[in-house]
Amino acid sequence: MDPVIEENGTVLVTGASGFVGSAVANTFRDAGYRVRVLVRPSSPRTNLHPADEIVEGDLRNPLSLGPALSGMRHLIHVAADYRLWSRRPDELVETNVEGTRSLMREALRAGIERVVYTSSVATIMPGHDETRPLTEGEAIGVYKRSKVLAERMVETMVRDEGLPAVIVNPSTPIGPRDVKPTPTGRVIVEAASGRMPGFVDTGLNLVHVDDVASGHLAALRRGRIGERYILGGENVLLSRMLADIAALVGRRAPTLRIPRQAIWPLAIGAEALARITGREPFVTRDALRMAKYRMFFDDAKARRELGYVSRPYREGLVDAVSWFKSAGALR
Repeated sequence: MDPVIEENGTVLVTGASGFVGSAVANTFRDAGYRVRVLVRPSSPRTNLHPADEIVEGDLRNPLSLGPALSGMRHLIHVAADYRLWSRRPDELVETNVEGTRSLMREALRAGIERVVYTSSVATIMPGHDETRPLTEGEAIGVYKRSKVLAERMVETMVRDEGLPAVIVNPSTPIGPRDVKPTPTGRVIVEAASGRMPGFVDTGLNLVHVDDVASGHLAALRRGRIGERYILGGENVLLSRMLADIAALVGRRAPTLRIPRQAIWPLAIGAEALARITGREPFVTRDALRMAKYRMFFDDAKARRELGYVSRPYREGLVDAVSWFKSAGALR
């Protein structure tokens, strides 16, 4: 059993300008840690806190990683390229796999005491727990494949090089500060704006982003080196999620169930347009392939070993809708 880490210290958080990363930085700061954040020069600063030390760098620039880790006790690696479509799929591999490899090597050189690596339930077979990881060949789309490759790489470094890493696998976070927004955040915006008249028969495990962040802290303090922990919430059908969003904004809930194959031509057209505009399409063929499965997961291990807890998922929807309204994303 790994020792329990209770005392505070210095922590580097990557991806802190983003959705999950900003929640993680807030949680660690509130717990008494001195937080340093690694952000790209081009990253928005909206989610950054003035109390945190900002260091500019890029996972694709290994020379920038060593200075960011200097003097740090812990590393929370949240940053990732989370896109379900890209004109250049190699960019996701470059950031999610090779960037993570470079950062973990620098963490070993810097003598980091403990690492929490943010993976994803994208690396786990839907309907299962941590005991059923996906292989690269089973993963749908370049994002999932990149996360599978990165997770296997981290596990190998734990086993062969002594990397002191705990792996967390968040499900689908929702809530405030979704600046990009994430693919799920886009669904919330579109549904709240009345632009989703129907749905496919699928489902997600939805969790408040701040609960995911608290799970990172629990993983640092109580997680076992080399273990994976799903940080989840409630398993929710897409139809229910859309109905709850409609109720929050005073719209009529969509009732039209659409076969996935009926949306296939729309996805092809959306991807073709995206290749011209460079803007990520709202619907893709990979997303439709994923929708074949209900992305339900079991987070009992994290609750049992880490003391992880999550609030009702609808509270995440309330906070997300409220934040998108304040950000001017909802008409």
